[in-house]
Amino acid sequence: MMSTDNGMKLRTWEEELASLVETTGIQYPNPEISDGISMESTKLNDDVAIMEESFKDQVKGFLKASGEMILELGKGVKDVVKQSFGEDIKDCYVVKKFGEPLGKVYGRLRFMNEFLPEDRDPVLAWPVVFFVFIVAVAVLSVNTEPRSPPLSPKKMHIHPPSATLVQLPDGRQMAYHERGVSAETARFSLLSPHSFLSSRLAGIPGIKESLLQDFGVRLITYDLPGFGESDPHPNRNLNTSALDMLHLADALGVNDKFWVVGYSGGGVHAWAALSYIPDKLAGAAMFAPIVNPYDSSMTKEERYGIWERWTQKRKLMHFLARRFPSLLKYFYRRSYLSGEHGQLDKWLSLSLGKKDKTLIEEPIFEEFWQRDVEESLRQGNIRPFVEEAVLQVSRWGFSLANIQIQRKRQEKGIIPWLKSMYAHPELEWAGFLGPIHIWQGMDDQVVTPSTAEFVGRLVPGATVHKLPGEGHFSYFCFCDECHRQIFSTLFGTPQGPLNSTIEVDQTTLKEDLEEVLLTDSTT
Repeated sequence: MMSTDNGMKLRTWEEELASLVETTGIQYPNPEISDGISMESTKLNDDVAIMEESFKDQVKGFLKASGEMILELGKGVKDVVKQSFGEDIKDCYVVKKFGEPLGKVYGRLRFMNEFLPEDRDPVLAWPVVFFVFIVAVAVLSVNTEPRSPPLSPKKMHIHPPSATLVQLPDGRQMAYHERGVSAETARFSLLSPHSFLSSRLAGIPGIKESLLQDFGVRLITYDLPGFGESDPHPNRNLNTSALDMLHLADALGVNDKFWVVGYSGGGVHAWAALSYIPDKLAGAAMFAPIVNPYDSSMTKEERYGIWERWTQKRKLMHFLARRFPSLLKYFYRRSYLSGEHGQLDKWLSLSLGKKDKTLIEEPIFEEFWQRDVEESLRQGNIRPFVEEAVLQVSRWGFSLANIQIQRKRQEKGIIPWLKSMYAHPELEWAGFLGPIHIWQGMDDQVVTPSTAEFVGRLVPGATVHKLPGEGHFSYFCFCDECHRQIFSTLFGTPQGPLNSTIEVDQTTLKEDLEEVLLTDSTT
């Protein structure tokens, strides 16, 4: 036993250890000397000893011990703060560094102090007010109304292979699907790359076979590399995407120039075709085509107009695709590759307008969407989806401003050279000079109208058709009248397929017939 300066006695560590193992009043039998004592009686004695301390006393003891622990913790935190900041709080680094800015903020908010009681310190009261306000908003945002039990999600179903395959020059197989008239009778050939989380089955959703026949259209849709039944590409970019389109057209016997259809995310590949293979294109039909949201050609107002209607999660997905694409795999596996169907706007983090919300709830659209997604995910590989997301936000390798550009007219000879020295040089348009039609819904929350305005500024030859009240899906999907308007704008009056029959001279046919009849009569 030791003593302190104030007379208090301290026990040695041997005495402290002995005090921890003092008897508790509960006796345990020694098996070596307790012959004849049953286990039942031992258990009964233990239960009686435990019940001597009531539950109420146990709770009081627990709360008392917890209070003492919290008090000691508070004292420890106080000591740490004193050691970190010093006794004189005014001399500490934190106050010197942030004291002046905080003082300015406090000065600007001083007008709010009149709403506090006079006996309250504003420095202490306002943080409490803001905290309570945030908690109140959080509580009010919770929907307390009784919810109907959620429906069990529909399972993904992978269908048997159904695509027609063609081999590309590099040995890869590409899956495609044809609709409309045959290659021999086609007046117009349309090639349509699909958008994100889609497949060759999309095409122009709901378009009637009779309309394709009326205009003599051959519609070719195909799976992008790694989607559907197409083989993946080891080094995919937008240049290879345009070359894939060109090789597919050659393999399918599209000898004349063809039209490219770019809807939503498929617009990326349509822009690539206009940039890399313009000589093979007759024109482009674009429907709410996306652009690179990080395009350096955008003004601050244009960039804000493109991003303003996006959900926070969609903005996050674009940021990850540009900076940390490997993190996308986590989100995609939990949604697309979960083995269960999900709601379109939830999966793609879309905010939709009134018409779009109505359309996606219709059974015909839901059936189309689910079948298209199932085909898109056939291979169960997440890499093509990450590649597609990265392609949309990374450097494209070309600028939309270079699709149509003005340049000086090049003329040879001395006289044109002398004229150029004393007169303004003559300019001419270069690049793709064929028709580019863009249809843009003015209530589109997915690809906002600001996108079409940006394209119209950079590609002055493009014709932008503004659609009041239409959304992202409502004009392009399952709208017979819309499809007829589109084809009439692109191709004019319907003339049907080309006539492949050989016209025979009626006079020659008549003479041959009379000769055959004469021969038969003489014999």
